[in-house]
Amino acid sequence: MYIYNVTLNVEQSVHKEWLIWIESHINEVLKTGRFTNARLTEVLVEDEFQARTYSIQFAAQTREDLDNYYKFEAKNLRKESEKKFGDKVLAFRTELKLIREFYPANVSN
Repeated sequence: MYIYNVTLNVEQSVHKEWLIWIESHINEVLKTGRFTNARLTEVLVEDEFQARTYSIQFAAQTREDLDNYYKFEAKNLRKESEKKFGDKVLAFRTELKLIREFYPANVSN
């Protein structure tokens, strides 16, 4: 599994509007069929400019799914955010490859 992680710094002046908008945007990304699910999380950090930081993690089953997202959909979907929020929302993107998941073992007394 591959995780496409987008970390976003959102200025306070557009925060409420962005938070509503991002839910529909995430659904648009999922409609591409390239990802199996997405998680929206808030990064718990203090920001000197009182901006809010979020991370969106999109899970792709294959590298090909992720590459096809970049090739066919990413550019247009990114433009939507840039057009609506400009430099009030800054994005940083990373890719992660899941190696192994760990879960707590059942402990018997």
